[in-house]
Amino acid sequence: MADIRWEEPFCAEGSACFRLGTDEDGNAYIAVAGAEDAYVTDSREALRTLIREIKAGKADHLL
Repeated sequence: MADIRWEEPFCAEGSACFRLGTDEDGNAYIAVAGAEDAYVTDSREALRTLIREIKAGKADHLL
């Protein structure tokens, strides 16, 4: 299993909390807080792109 360094949980108002993490190999991780053993992983650049796109409103249709 990867040695993941998790950030503090991020909790939006009225929704589930999630955590972001990174490892020594440059991978990024996203997990629901409390379920960090079931994570999604990709490169740090992919995570940056995902966050930028969400902030730009490109995932609003999912809400």
